[in-house]
Amino acid sequence: MNSRYPDWNQLHAFLATVETGSLSAAARELGLTQPTVGRQVAALEQDLGVLLFERVGRSLSLTSAGRELFESARSMSEAANRLSIIASGQSQSIEGLVRITASDVVAAYTLPPILQRLHAEAPGIQVEIIAANDIRDLMRREADIAIRHVPPEQPDLIARRCRGTTAQLYGATSYLDTLGRPSSGADLATADFIGYSDSDGLVGELNARGIPITRRNFRWTTGSVVTAWQMIRQGLGLGVMFREVAEGVEGVEGVEPVLPDLPAFEVPIWLAVHRELHTSRRIRMVFDLLAETLG
Repeated sequence: MNSRYPDWNQLHAFLATVETGSLSAAARELGLTQPTVGRQVAALEQDLGVLLFERVGRSLSLTSAGRELFESARSMSEAANRLSIIASGQSQSIEGLVRITASDVVAAYTLPPILQRLHAEAPGIQVEIIAANDIRDLMRREADIAIRHVPPEQPDLIARRCRGTTAQLYGATSYLDTLGRPSSGADLATADFIGYSDSDGLVGELNARGIPITRRNFRWTTGSVVTAWQMIRQGLGLGVMFREVAEGVEGVEGVEPVLPDLPAFEVPIWLAVHRELHTSRRIRMVFDLLAETLG
């Protein structure tokens, strides 16, 4: 090696390449160009004097030396993340950035009034909203606070169950005029539905509620709840949405009034924060405000 310690940027590029599977995907994750990531990996190989990847066409395969280095580099990354968490947790300032991750529908419809109140009480706190329907990793500092619909499993996270909400089946008045108002779940067997990338769970939930549909009914699918809501409003089909988002929206009707036996979907809400970050004043203030507002 040319120096006592390896360059962290090079190690970071190596880790990202292994975890994402390609130089181009690593570049997207790191916010760099593919040639830059490639140069960093090549420089690490040169400094260490070992070959980390075998290049077969456009594919990369770890060598035995690369596999051994990966485990050590991942341990270094986890230690660095923990150091960052501890340092952030010691901060007693109520100024600075707090990152909140939530599903896109919660980010769009639930958080804005809470952020207005936060700004009035602590104008020095800046908030970044990560609107994502996948679960971001608080242990790796992808966010400081998470609003989730499933309980967190990591033991180092503090979790609080909020009051939750319910969702129901809705459709645009224009679509229901065309389809006809159903008098039973069987009347929806030929209806078009709006679902998500993996709709099997929703098919099962609707079947259990007496609506005999299959995946073929899901003419439209999306990974975004906000996008699905706009598709519902435009009359593309029926879909499930939170009550507080849908109720009172002009041109949209709930299916529940004409199918009174159709039970609502229970949607739990959990707040999660890393245990050590909970000692940071600004993060604690945002967490407590979210907990109070969300119940």
